[in-house]
Amino acid sequence: MAWETVIGLEVHVQLATRTKLFSPVSTAYGAEPNTQAGMIDLAMPGVLPVLNQRAVELAARFALAIGAEIDRHSVFARKNYFYPDLPKGYQISQYERPIVQQGHLDILLESGEIKRIGVTRAHLEEDAGKSLHEDFHGLTGVDLNRAGTPLLEIVSEPDMRSAAEAVAYMKKLHSLVRYIGISDGNMQEGSFRCDANVSVRPLGETRLGTRTELKNINSFRFVERAIIIEAERQIDLLEGGGQVIQQTRLFDPDADETRPMRTKEEANDYRYFPDPDLLPVTVSDAVIEAARAALPELPEARRSRFVEALGLSAYDADVLTESRALADYFETALAAVPGDAKLAANWVMGEVLAGLNRAALEINACPVSAEALGGLLRRIQDGTLSGKLAKTVFEAIWDGEGDADTIIDVRGLRQVTDEGAILALVEQVVNEHPEQVAQYQGGAQKVLGFFVGQVMKLSKGKANPGQVNALLRKRLDS
Repeated sequence: MAWETVIGLEVHVQLATRTKLFSPVSTAYGAEPNTQAGMIDLAMPGVLPVLNQRAVELAARFALAIGAEIDRHSVFARKNYFYPDLPKGYQISQYERPIVQQGHLDILLESGEIKRIGVTRAHLEEDAGKSLHEDFHGLTGVDLNRAGTPLLEIVSEPDMRSAAEAVAYMKKLHSLVRYIGISDGNMQEGSFRCDANVSVRPLGETRLGTRTELKNINSFRFVERAIIIEAERQIDLLEGGGQVIQQTRLFDPDADETRPMRTKEEANDYRYFPDPDLLPVTVSDAVIEAARAALPELPEARRSRFVEALGLSAYDADVLTESRALADYFETALAAVPGDAKLAANWVMGEVLAGLNRAALEINACPVSAEALGGLLRRIQDGTLSGKLAKTVFEAIWDGEGDADTIIDVRGLRQVTDEGAILALVEQVVNEHPEQVAQYQGGAQKVLGFFVGQVMKLSKGKANPGQVNALLRKRLDS
């Protein structure tokens, strides 16, 4: 039987606020356990939560970015469950009236097709603490530093039909929340993590199958693998005459399997009710307009502009708009050589990204600033540097030797463009290699590359390659 996988994702995004959702305690990462848990986070008697307005503003910004409706009067609710890292015995979340409703994200499939994924809702909620099992020899430690950290839980429609589509959606969402500045998206620190709801059904069936939820997956690779493994498990179970049980499961990447954690709860199991300590959240026109003003040019619009106004390929535009920082870097470098977007794009996607990859650095930490790269590109554009010499200069800038002009002067790397000087080198090479001259004149055009290499070698890489080619052809054809 042919089967179809149906996937919906619930992505938890930590919002970029300095303090927690309902308390004035810092959200900074890396503090000693339980040093950033205040009275409200610890649920001490008599304390009352106070909503962080910044979290509301960031949620509104996200809503505008995905074309979603903003609920002007959203409501916080208590989600009741008992777990060691939840001091109150309930989580403050949103249920019936989430702040963000009905939006969408468009993803690019491997086939080149654009697919629209619906976003059902996004709601504000506080994070729980963290249970630590590794260092306590059969016991569990609880760190409540994360308790109360503001999250935006983004719930998709079950519109994805493969693990690849789920990863494409997750990557698009990850890029977007960083692009619009509502989260740093740091997956290693828990700022961006995912629960995947997975079910299977016979191909052509319209009814949804029984789903399982894969909890707290914090890498794109693990999301893809977990979905594949879980879908295969469900298909094997159904084809063997069994039934899928609705439950929450854990993905174990070491064993390459999913394992049951608990039977999946329904909404009524959590006994949701409006939090009596918090008033409904009223989102004013001023908040929405401030959120709109804070939105940068969105990735799709920037990508289209790079193609239509700058003449870049769709592939180049896609790479350069992968992050806001990278797109900003490219445009700053391009300002030094207006009208030569392809030159700037090639260097950013080539030398810059390769260097960052080797050094395991983000674009914001690049040793070659966008302005420094622009200075290098100017010298390529005006003929001062050949491509080979430019790479030498780039490496020197990376190593901190100064800007392009300083390095060119100190190292004597200025490209030779004097026609007489290049012609003298051409004559020398042609006279020294009569056998290759005969091959070229006999029709072996590829021998030209040999001559070019010899001239460049004599000039120590400083001769203008375009002039070398032209003068060699003229000399050999004569």
